[in-house]
Amino acid sequence: MQGQDWIERAGELFEVAMFGGDTSALARADDVLDAVEAPLSLARGKVLHVRFLDDREENIQELVLFERAAELYQRLGDASGEAAALFWVGCWHQVVKGAGATGRPYFERSYALAKAVDDRMTMSYAIRHLGFADRDAGHFDQARERLTESVTLRREIGFRPGEAAGLVALAYLAAETGDPTAASHHLDEAQSVAESSGAKAVSGWIE
Repeated sequence: MQGQDWIERAGELFEVAMFGGDTSALARADDVLDAVEAPLSLARGKVLHVRFLDDREENIQELVLFERAAELYQRLGDASGEAAALFWVGCWHQVVKGAGATGRPYFERSYALAKAVDDRMTMSYAIRHLGFADRDAGHFDQARERLTESVTLRREIGFRPGEAAGLVALAYLAAETGDPTAASHHLDEAQSVAESSGAKAVSGWIE
């Protein structure tokens, strides 16, 4: 629902229940409000995550928002939304808390749900962070496969800034595993993609 639509619909259902005596309208009102709260919770959590990346100050509300979004999307039967929210729960554990092992099952569930509905954007995020978890565990070949899959998915959907970010991750991995030639190649390609897509932050990572 857009704009005032959900406010009006929720108000109508409230009156149906309150004054019309039809308490079954309450469940319909819950659905209307859940459909608004779920993306709002996810969006607020993502804003808090970027704030964390900027100032490195942990805010537990970030996790609360992502978990709430996952709960609501599951209740609504929205697999794509649930997959996205679960990814961000995992990201909180992995990135904010430095607990990659705790984040892994969320990424795995996120990837499975997203794949089932062909949500390649969320798949690209989930598999990317599974790659990071593999790298941290010393499973470098598996990490490379997963990071490469993330880049491929992002190319397929035209997510150019994300493609550039993925190439930077492959460059880091190549450098860490003693392949400076591959690292340089990935960085050159990342720079080209970042410049063409206006991804200034990624250009900064490359530098």
